[in-house]
Amino acid sequence: MQNVLVTGANRGIGLEICRQLKAQGHQIIAVCRNSSAGLNALGINVIEQTDVADQASVQNLARQLKGQRLDVLINNAGVLSRNALGEIDYATVMQQYQVNAMAPLMVTEALLDNLSEGSKVAIVTSRMGSMADNDSGGHYGYRMSKAAVNMAGTSLAVDLKPRGVAVGLLHPGYVKTDMTGHQGFVDTEQSAQGLLARIEELNLENSGTFWHAEGEKLPW
Repeated sequence: MQNVLVTGANRGIGLEICRQLKAQGHQIIAVCRNSSAGLNALGINVIEQTDVADQASVQNLARQLKGQRLDVLINNAGVLSRNALGEIDYATVMQQYQVNAMAPLMVTEALLDNLSEGSKVAIVTSRMGSMADNDSGGHYGYRMSKAAVNMAGTSLAVDLKPRGVAVGLLHPGYVKTDMTGHQGFVDTEQSAQGLLARIEELNLENSGTFWHAEGEKLPW
């Protein structure tokens, strides 16, 4: 049994990750701004009123978790705004940077004392942050924020390796959620299953690698 923290746990992929982790018998700390009926129904430890993009809120989370070891930290919270050239809303670009890029780094740093040898950090990113894979353009804020968190995750992998902590950068697939307007190729159940399989395989040898939930290594 592992102690696993999941951000953005109230809906979508995060909620399904929590559901599958509970079925596997793990202890879960579900972190979100506001809980949901689906999350409450799981009967797990829910920490509400946490904004992962706000430093004071993240520090408060760290205080609540003082002394608790985390076997796995899953930075899942994210936002998507469609920013097309000629009509870019830079406020939403900044919001995406704060939630998608800065928050995973801020949460991981705040919880460093909870991570020890054998712990794992997973960052749910996107192949839309890949330079080599971008052949459709657009989505400026989302793409830029995911490219930034990929770099943050790569640096975390280097810095945390001496502590014995592995870091994985994981693309969930094009998932049917509220974020995508329920368009996509896979449902949350399939995506979460793949993400958890990649986390299970994560170790110090493959730390810092960019993976598709289905197991494909992705280009930077």
